[in-house]
Amino acid sequence: MILALETSCDETALAVFDPARGLLGEWVHSQIVLHGRYGGVVPDLATREHLRTLAPLLGRAREVTDDFRAVTSLAVTHGPGLAGCLAIGTAAAKSLALALHRPLAAVNHLRGHAFSPFIALHAEAPAEFTQKFSALLPHLGLIVSGGNTLLFHLDTALQIAIISSTRDDAAGEALDKGAKLLGLGYPGGPLIEQQAEKGRPDAYDFPRGIGPRSELDFSFSGLKTSLRYLLEKLSPEEIAASMSDLCASYQQAVIDALVRKTTGALAREPYASVGLSGGVSNNRPLRAAMERLAAKQRLPILIAQPKHTGDNAAMIAFAAWVDPQATANSDFAAVRIEPGLALA
Repeated sequence: MILALETSCDETALAVFDPARGLLGEWVHSQIVLHGRYGGVVPDLATREHLRTLAPLLGRAREVTDDFRAVTSLAVTHGPGLAGCLAIGTAAAKSLALALHRPLAAVNHLRGHAFSPFIALHAEAPAEFTQKFSALLPHLGLIVSGGNTLLFHLDTALQIAIISSTRDDAAGEALDKGAKLLGLGYPGGPLIEQQAEKGRPDAYDFPRGIGPRSELDFSFSGLKTSLRYLLEKLSPEEIAASMSDLCASYQQAVIDALVRKTTGALAREPYASVGLSGGVSNNRPLRAAMERLAAKQRLPILIAQPKHTGDNAAMIAFAAWVDPQATANSDFAAVRIEPGLALA
């Protein structure tokens, strides 16, 4: 039984995972309302909030682990993320591991996202997971979040190789910045999606950052600039009247770029499945577009469950079990925070 802690940014999260039975409990304390007052995450406030909420969440985890006696190992996010936030989680995990005499695994947050679409597959039939998982490899994954947008290859040995990433803004960052330009607030992605439901995605022609067909890297800075120039030409009344169309068109430009690059990656080599994960993967039009792409390619698609798209400890616990890079051991000194840690 694995007890996992996740404190990389503005969510304090714990999860208990049993490889034989699946997730036995998961708890998340979100700081969205707190940071929403400032239009973005304030690192010092996030760190203090982790200190305040971690102990109560651990109290809840004790109830499903027989006072932690059933825990066989621990896992913690050691990067990437905000240094102060990561430090809180790793310090707590080391203390628990030392007190319980249990090994500790340092987990890469991005690799947690990479494996998160497979959590639901394990939940369906834990005993058959290994066989079903193997049949879905090699796997093409798309991670889309506020800080990262990248395509990766997961091979049959569970090694991850980055195929492409963003040259500037991540997709989630572009959505947040677009929402700010539109005066919608924070977090921007869900607010743009809400407005877009009533708008036309073809009302405005925003750039897709396409580049040469052979180029798979993402770019969203031009999209944000295009929106700013357009808004400068419109009056406040025109912006208010066109808000739904603006949001729908802006959102569609992001989705089209993501789907086009994924399509390009699929054309380069054969894959057995496609995956979608990360905070922005909770966007319903994006999920639908990726499902259509997978159906067209006649490939199974695995999309992280909505509760596992953002920062969560379930994916950290799951990665600690499935990812060969996240081996638990008793060398706690080797578990160091790495704020700039890459996927691979």
